[in-house]
Order: sequence, then C-alpha cells, then structure tokens
Amino acid sequence: MKQPFGVILAGGLATRMGGGDKALLSLGGRSLLDRVTERLAPQVGAVLLNANGDAARFAASGLPVRPDPLPDFPGPLAGVLAGLDWAAEQGAEAVVSVAADTPFFPEDLVPRLLLAAEGQAHPLVLAATEGEAETRSRARSGLIRHPTFGLWPVALRDDLRASLRDGLRKVVLWTERHGGRETVFPAAGFDPFFNINTPEDLSRAEAML
Repeated sequence: MKQPFGVILAGGLATRMGGGDKALLSLGGRSLLDRVTERLAPQVGAVLLNANGDAARFAASGLPVRPDPLPDFPGPLAGVLAGLDWAAEQGAEAVVSVAADTPFFPEDLVPRLLLAAEGQAHPLVLAATEGEAETRSRARSGLIRHPTFGLWPVALRDDLRASLRDGLRKVVLWTERHGGRETVFPAAGFDPFFNINTPEDLSRAEAML
C-alpha cells in the first residue's frame, strides 16, 4: 500500500474548554496544531486539517483545511470522511487520523497501524491502549480504543458517508461492521493519547513537557 495521507481532526466544539479552537491553544510556547503537525507530518505523505468555520484562522499553519462534509457537527467520523474525500482526490489509498488536542501521540503511530492492517481487504485499524482494571469491563478484550486515531481506507468512503447520513455516530460500530482491528500501544506510566479537554488538562500537559 502507498504511504497514507494524514488528517488532523479539529472540527469539534471544545465545549469543556469554553469554546473556541483547541488546536490554537499554546502549549510550551507553541500551538497544539503545530505540535501535532510536527509529529504527524514525517509519518504520512501529506497533511489535511479538518476544521469548521472560517479556514483563514489557520492560515499560519500552511495546511489545507476542509470542513465536515455533513452539517450539525456529526462527530469525528465526519472529519475522517473529509480526509478520505481529500485523499481520494490526490490518489491516496488510505488516511491516518489524529486528534488536534493530543500532542504526545506515538511517533511510530502510522507504521504500527500499517503493520496491524496487513492481510485486511481494506486497511481499517484503531489505536488502543490496555485498560485499567476498573475500565476493562467497558472495553473489548481489556482494550481502550482511541477512535480519533486510526487508519481508514479510501475505498470505504462512500459507505461511511451513507452511514453518517443514516445517523451513525459511534466510531466503533462502523469499524466493527467492516472487520476493523486494533493495535495496542504501550501506556505504562504515560498515556500517549492524553488529550486536552479542559484548562486543567492544559496545565497537566505543560507539566508533561
């Protein structure tokens, strides 16, 4: 398979942060978007930003920007679909999605997703970490899946579009329907998928730097 493209998901409403663009928050003197882009770009062929509203506010990033292709903020799968439509125009076969508010995700995210996809008819893999004991009953096989971090096949974009139009919102319902897998990343002592939802999380991230 050719090198996948990347899409940074920043289409949410950031309600727990008081609204606005989490991607533009400063962490250690640099925006979250800059940090996420720097980590993703070496792993993919090109990078798209999925964000709604006026794209001009992200002009400094130099990234192409696409909004959700469906109205009313239907969730991260809409951002994935935006990335798949863009990748299809460029002739790419797959997209890797990451969240704009998760600055410490693994630097080997893409190669590990690709490795897990070997043998699949359509490459469809979510990142996961091993769950704590009290949460394992809520996660299949003791895994906590991180549905904004995944490998998605361009070939299934029309199926995804139809599913979203039918009201599907839960990521794992769609991935399981198409034989999706998980690949487990180590999280002992440090959660690489720690995401910034609140001002307190931002303070924690500053300490983690």
